Amino acid sequence: MGKLQLEKIVQIPADSIALEGALVIPEHAEGVVTFAHGSGSSRLSPRNTFVAQQLNKIGIGTLLMDLLTEEEDARYETRFDIELLANRLLQVTYWLQKQPDTRNLILGYFGASTGAAAALRAAAALPEASIKAIVSRGGRPDLAGGALMHIQSPTLLIVGGNDDIVLQLNRAAFASLPGEKELAIVPGATHLFEEPGALEEVARLASNWFKKYLHILAAPGNVNSQ
Repeated sequence: MGKLQLEKIVQIPADSIALEGALVIPEHAEGVVTFAHGSGSSRLSPRNTFVAQQLNKIGIGTLLMDLLTEEEDARYETRFDIELLANRLLQVTYWLQKQPDTRNLILGYFGASTGAAAALRAAAALPEASIKAIVSRGGRPDLAGGALMHIQSPTLLIVGGNDDIVLQLNRAAFASLPGEKELAIVPGATHLFEEPGALEEVARLASNWFKKYLHILAAPGNVNSQ
């Protein structure tokens, strides 16, 4: 596994503003995961930062993003504007596809709370198979609406076993997802996964999901038998 690059603070143009993000691309990385945080949080979220660090350790790049400015995030209605969040995430994705360090990397999304709905809606709007994997942590996939029926990306929904309402919403959304999918319940965990070992379990589940899908498959005939 290659060594980590230092975190790079990036400014990504979107609409008429610049969104700030923290980009880490390990040496020899094949994929990069963009994190879309939930309402009232930020790219500095200790939970998302922890998961991102675990992905970096296994050679997966990460981009922790603020999809709203501080002024926008202060408005309740903007925090829950899933269409706006998804559009911003799309612009971030297009930016990644143009940058020398990331344009050849396989793309994934990690969404928390409302960020999960944004990730799902953005993935549905992109050409088929553009996003190779999606993970939702305590997310609101129900807020993606009709986009759920168009998701082709393998999708993992992670929910705390004691997060009753969100678990119910995830079960309903899970039934609407047509492609490869999994619903993982972390026993005893509440919405923020603050219980001992809960966030570590989230990171383990996410790491395994992205490891499975964010890699370049060898061409037929080039695979050596072991």
